Amino acid sequence: MSCFIVPMAQAIVTSAYRKVNEKSIKTADSALKRQIPAFEKMLWGGTVMLIVDHIINGELTWQYPFFTALETGGFPVMLRELITVGVPMSLTLTAVWAVYAILKERKVTAC
Repeated sequence: MSCFIVPMAQAIVTSAYRKVNEKSIKTADSALKRQIPAFEKMLWGGTVMLIVDHIINGELTWQYPFFTALETGGFPVMLRELITVGVPMSLTLTAVWAVYAILKERKVTAC
């Protein structure tokens, strides 16, 4: 119902970080730092897909309070979903991105 808020917050922070450090990211020594733009795209893409999915399933509405979780159980239900679904989802995406960045670096150095 509101699990997309955690990856969206992570995407906002990542976008701000990339914007502030754009020059140093391009010339970075770290594979992870060079792949920040890919991470940002993964986060925003996943966030948009989750928002569309929640709208289609009726879990996100155009009327206040917007989240069906707030209608049924209030803020504690929404907070529980953020912690139990949103945080693990963001951690998993971060781990997948880290593996991607490391494998891409190995491929580039092997060529």
